[in-house]
Amino acid sequence: MIGRLNHVAIAVKELAPAAAQYRNALGAKVSEPEPLPDHGVTVVFITLDNAKIELLEPLGEASPIADFVARNPKGAIHHICYEVDDIVAARDRLHASGARVLGGGEPKIGAHGKPVLFLHPGDFSGTLIELEQA
Repeated sequence: MIGRLNHVAIAVKELAPAAAQYRNALGAKVSEPEPLPDHGVTVVFITLDNAKIELLEPLGEASPIADFVARNPKGAIHHICYEVDDIVAARDRLHASGARVLGGGEPKIGAHGKPVLFLHPGDFSGTLIELEQA
């Protein structure tokens, strides 16, 4: 079911300095910021040869990552995203195994324009998992 690693997401207080650090210190290719109001974040992607790094900035005080950033003001890994071939089949398999799918279990369109789901970190060694349909 699980496919390749798509990205590792790092929640940050401010995108601009974090993106500049990757661009200037590491020579990374960094995308333009993209607000995602449905998810309550603004994102940039750092493109690597084998995956991406997603930097997340809260979009307003009601952002679902606002508390996470408040607890981690210097930034921290927020989630890991894996690709799946069929997100609905993956969801059904996860439900059958007893895993908790967040947000009511219905896929939403993510930053790449593809359906995504999030899995409860309590079921995956304390790690928030995002699944993205490949």
